[in-house]
Amino acid sequence: MLEEVSEVQWKEALTSILEDLTKEEYQKMLFLLDKIPNSEKNSKFRVQMVQKILQHFGLFNSITEMNNIVEKIPRNDEEVQKLLRPFVDKLKVKEKKGLKRNIESDSVFSEEEEEEEEEEEEVKADEPKTKNPNEERKIPSCRKTIADLLISGETDQKIIQGRVVQKSGLRTYMNKNKKKKVFFNLGVADETGSVKVMVYGRERFKEFVEGTCFNFRSVTVEKKVMKVFQSSKISKAGQFEIPENLKLEARMIIYFQSPVVSVARATASEEGTTVSVEGTVTEIGSIEKVKLKKKRRKTDKRELELRDDSGSIRIVFWGEDVEQLGGASVGDSVHVINVRTNCYFDTVSLNSTDYTRVVKNRSAEVQNVTLEIFGIVRVGATQTELEAQVGDDVKTFVVATSLLAKAFGVGPKDDLEERLLEKIPLSAEAVIKGDKIQKIAAKKEM
Repeated sequence: MLEEVSEVQWKEALTSILEDLTKEEYQKMLFLLDKIPNSEKNSKFRVQMVQKILQHFGLFNSITEMNNIVEKIPRNDEEVQKLLRPFVDKLKVKEKKGLKRNIESDSVFSEEEEEEEEEEEEVKADEPKTKNPNEERKIPSCRKTIADLLISGETDQKIIQGRVVQKSGLRTYMNKNKKKKVFFNLGVADETGSVKVMVYGRERFKEFVEGTCFNFRSVTVEKKVMKVFQSSKISKAGQFEIPENLKLEARMIIYFQSPVVSVARATASEEGTTVSVEGTVTEIGSIEKVKLKKKRRKTDKRELELRDDSGSIRIVFWGEDVEQLGGASVGDSVHVINVRTNCYFDTVSLNSTDYTRVVKNRSAEVQNVTLEIFGIVRVGATQTELEAQVGDDVKTFVVATSLLAKAFGVGPKDDLEERLLEKIPLSAEAVIKGDKIQKIAAKKEM
């Protein structure tokens, strides 16, 4: 039996292909997408182009179009081809089968070729297949997908099911009677699309937990925003898979976002300009307590260094915003939204604002490396920061204190910092992800 081409899987693969292109390759791809108007090629995020490509070309034609484009860019390397090739192969089989059905006595296939193809299909039918969990997930007649909801603008009194990917804080507005009321926003996604959800009142704020799936009933839709009132019916639903591009859309959908600019453009902007930037995290500092001018109290401060093709820039997070970096690592590809330029003498940096958000596009890779440890920044009860060399690069790494002590045979009653300083420089074999050491062992002397 012919294996169907999964739109969900193709979206995920296409998202990965676009993310892997350099800026120059991506711009060349946009130029070659003649069917898409130039006015629609200015999407701030590459993941948004995935949906535009599918809208203009359809499922099968988009596979063919991308296959032609990657040859012209060219990106015929294994990194891109391993994502694209399975869909091109399925499409060729589908087109070949369609041609067989339409041609009768003057078929271009010989009997031997037909027999070989039938044998191949029988073998494939017996092979175990890796399926996307959503392919077996049937959508009941009582449910309406988010994609259909956004097209029609009507719920048709059906259930809208989705996962809460992002939640805003509580916000206020003035009603018709000029009374202050409370609401909050959700970024919700299913396997077909993402939608902004506005929830009135504070009663359900704790109920909506990020990562949890819900059924929504008795809601309304206005200007592609789904509105949840106190009379709306909400229940928890079973978990299901969401494509990565739709997760990103849902995260971004509830926040106003200033224009995405290059690091060079941000550096050249006037002081106080609000921008958004994207790039690779090259350094993350420790949390510091600093005293603010004109204020008696101290606040948290943490710095991140971001690099793109045009340069690097320092981003400073203040107060509660330091929590935005809790899940970030050196080597991650991220969007940093709504930061403000700050000029101190001749140095331009970016400061966090009330609307700053850090959205991870792609995590740093896990690597097996040899570390040459030559310094200790700080030894804490749970974590230790080290200065170490990997290849030609010198970086600051974070490691669990207990893991480090075990690796170099330091007992619980010993002073770890003192013992390590006696042994430095130290060589170690480690598994790292960005700036985090996941495993470490002292390198055995030859």
